[in-house]
Amino acid sequence: MPHPVVNDEMITAYQRDGAVLVKGLWADWVDILAAGIERNMAKPGEYAAENLKPGDGGRFFDDYCNWQRIPEFAEVIMKSEAAAVAAALMGSQTVQVFHDHVLVKEPGTSKPTPWHQDGPYYFVEGRQNVSFWSPMDAVTAASLRCVAGSHEWPREVLPTRWLNEDAFYPDPEKYMPVPDPDAESMTVLEWDMEPGDAVAFNFRTLHGARGNTSQNRRRAFSLRLLGDDMRYVERPGRTSPPFPGHGMAAGQKLREDWFPYLPVAG
Repeated sequence: MPHPVVNDEMITAYQRDGAVLVKGLWADWVDILAAGIERNMAKPGEYAAENLKPGDGGRFFDDYCNWQRIPEFAEVIMKSEAAAVAAALMGSQTVQVFHDHVLVKEPGTSKPTPWHQDGPYYFVEGRQNVSFWSPMDAVTAASLRCVAGSHEWPREVLPTRWLNEDAFYPDPEKYMPVPDPDAESMTVLEWDMEPGDAVAFNFRTLHGARGNTSQNRRRAFSLRLLGDDMRYVERPGRTSPPFPGHGMAAGQKLREDWFPYLPVAG
């Protein structure tokens, strides 16, 4: 049954478009998540990155896979309604943690987040998955942008490195070129968002974000979750996140000690 904050119309939109707005998903958790983001930025993890070139204005920080060392993130993942909402959207009986991701654009950061699909970077495949992207600050122009229906495209979009936008894997011909959704008149979904609202989107949904040219910070917390049909898959190079030494084989469910299951009762 749908979770109380997820109605049938939202589930239909998520399955059809690959993205939907979930109002207030973490509205009661904003202060806790904001504290976790500050802790993360004060002590970055091993995968932290600064995504601007010399001379670019502002700051674009991101980091992932920190929930096991940042108690605020762990509390939200384990105690919030995210798992129940994810189960309803995915149509899944189970919900498994994949990883967390923090993205911060300071005021005056003109660099956009490049258009990309998350799926090609990951070592999992399947249809039942969801990412939640939630700002801790009210956003308009710096909000997430998703291309409706792109999760159903037959070919994956070329994964690139954000800083230089060069190919991430050694076989770029396998992928379709990164499109320009605005120039190609694609249907782009974008919402004004309050702190704690979340965009739920599929791993294969093409998405990006505008630069933050406002005078306000744009702190975002993302959580990636897996459903019943998600399985480990081999990629032609080091994935992002890499999770070295995992010991899994193609076709397996992800190991529960690294990627725990969450209770889904709403």
